[in-house]
Amino acid sequence: ALEESESDIYVRFMRSHKCYDIVPTSSKLVVFDTTLQVKKAFFALVANGVRAAPLWESKKQSFVGMLTITDFINILHRYYKSPMVQIYELEEHKIETWRELYLQETFKPLVNISPDASLFDAVYSLIKNKIHRLPVIDPVSGNALYILTHKRILKFLQLFMSEMPKPAFMKKNLDELGIGTYHNIAFIHPDTPIIKALNIFVERRISALPVVDESGKVVDIYSKFDVINLAAEKTYNNLDITVTQALQHRSQYFEGVVKCSMLETLETIVDRIVKAEVSSLLISPFTVSITKLINSTNL
Repeated sequence: ALEESESDIYVRFMRSHKCYDIVPTSSKLVVFDTTLQVKKAFFALVANGVRAAPLWESKKQSFVGMLTITDFINILHRYYKSPMVQIYELEEHKIETWRELYLQETFKPLVNISPDASLFDAVYSLIKNKIHRLPVIDPVSGNALYILTHKRILKFLQLFMSEMPKPAFMKKNLDELGIGTYHNIAFIHPDTPIIKALNIFVERRISALPVVDESGKVVDIYSKFDVINLAAEKTYNNLDITVTQALQHRSQYFEGVVKCSMLETLETIVDRIVKAEVSSLLISPFTVSITKLINSTNL
């Protein structure tokens, strides 16, 4: 009975905390009107250092969706033809035009959550809807307050972990738990063109690609978030450049790929993910034949 109560301690923690508890006292939230040009919206994401924004439709007087870096990737993937040819759809389309073309008849109401809902409900919604970002919207005022992610919920949980009994699974290592992705992992090479990396992001629905050299060693990681730098540097009209060229902008502060081992405990791994503020860890030793990734969605 004690083991049972310990194993669901995190569930009880999530049920006893509201989404409101996780909302910082001050945080930046950017909202876009659907009549804004797509290009201006992506520049605004960069300028504000955010990865996603809720979309407001004035005609309906409500939030109708989200604009994320995945949209930027999908636009480039769909409309890029050749180097230095302007991508008309990116330059001229409004957000609403892009949504009509991309979603066509599949318009669904925006998945959101009330600040009074439990964190357990938030986690359930993220998993059930297969989404990575969940806007917290006040049902009374209609205001968007915050965007919840797996990473932010994990960070909040980790703040309180030392005050709670440790479930037995936290002391187990990756090998025992079988967490992570071990087969058919997508990866790229230093000389892979950016457009090919974008195609893999779209086709495989993944968030990061290990960059593997000729000897099978991981030398870097190219993530979806890195793609927004194409907007920052206005270099999205030439996607035939290599991943290495595209990553040059961040070499001065890149601390290397964050790794873990099969023999480290889940407790150690959660700490590392939270402290490094990353979504994925590379499981080492890492070679192409046993390419492995663990990410916060697994947890």
